[in-house]
Amino acid sequence: MTAYDPPGPPQPGAAADPDGAAGTAYDAVVLAGGAARRLGGADKPGVRVGGRALLDRVLAACAGGGTTVVVADPRATARPVVWAREDPPGGGPLAALEAGLSHTTAPDVVVLSADLPFIEETTVRRLVGALGERGCEGVLITDPDGRDQPLVAAYRAAALRRELTALAAEHGGLTGLPLRRLTGALDLTRIADPVASFDCDTWEDIAAARERIREHGHVLDEWISTVKDELGIDLDVDTGTLLDLARDAAHGVARPAAPLTTFLVGYAAARAEGGPEAVAEAARKATALALRWADENAPDAGPDAG
Repeated sequence: MTAYDPPGPPQPGAAADPDGAAGTAYDAVVLAGGAARRLGGADKPGVRVGGRALLDRVLAACAGGGTTVVVADPRATARPVVWAREDPPGGGPLAALEAGLSHTTAPDVVVLSADLPFIEETTVRRLVGALGERGCEGVLITDPDGRDQPLVAAYRAAALRRELTALAAEHGGLTGLPLRRLTGALDLTRIADPVASFDCDTWEDIAAARERIREHGHVLDEWISTVKDELGIDLDVDTGTLLDLARDAAHGVARPAAPLTTFLVGYAAARAEGGPEAVAEAARKATALALRWADENAPDAGPDAG
């Protein structure tokens, strides 16, 4: 079992890591059927952090994969998924994993719990990338105390199926068996990540996650990510450019011009059926207009200002 130290833990709202496992095929299995006893039996996957259900936050993190299987009773989700259920329901994580794995076909499988408020696609790509680089059977996250988090991990699907089959044969089934029976038999690499490993087992954890998301350092990026997910927008834009445009419109024209101008820029880009480049071009034109408008109002503006 080897340790793998990435460049640094991702922060909530951080930009995607361009050196991840982009293009690597993987499926995802999300375990979301626990009893949540420490939350008083509350619907943990549906608890909202930063305006989004915990389950939807996790589904957004594995959106770059192929099939995503959620092992739980079906519910409304922001992204389409395949639903599965262990037999009997409540049979434990290994039984749930087997049920989810039966719906996957990719050689690599990302396995996540549904209570990870800070898991991001960047982290998932790093897990899958490390799995390919190291030639091991699994890559999992460890928490700040060095404890393994086997439900924040990427595995070789064949290795999972092999060990699940062996355990079922040895114990007459998988019901009630702990995850360590599986992970203890695999060749694993570990990535230390105190942020991605944070899970929500108690209401205190939920409160801490909600507070962290609103911290100044990443609240704006977190908000943009949440809005895009809510509106079904899969578009990366330069928020700095839009903020500069809003500032120029507010200062050069009037404060209400800021939100209205950025809305019109987005509308123009959408009509052009463009991506980030169309947004940038529309923002450039609107910024130039706002600056010309401001120049005309300068005290020393001559007849040819603008």
